Amino acid sequence: MSSKQGGKAKPLKQPKVDKKEYDETDMANLQKKKDEEKALKELRAKAQQKGAFGGTGLKKSGKK
Repeated sequence: MSSKQGGKAKPLKQPKVDKKEYDETDMANLQKKKDEEKALKELRAKAQQKGAFGGTGLKKSGKK
């Protein structure tokens, strides 16, 4: 059961995907999705600048 091929087999090529035709509702949904992603990205950047939420980090016990 030995094979003449050595190494890893090449993956099969995937067929090229045709560009989709979008109507007005599809374009509106895509634009809305892009706007939501942009707003979420801005909020993440803003949250990283402020630091931790609520300031609850490591809690210290009363023992010394």
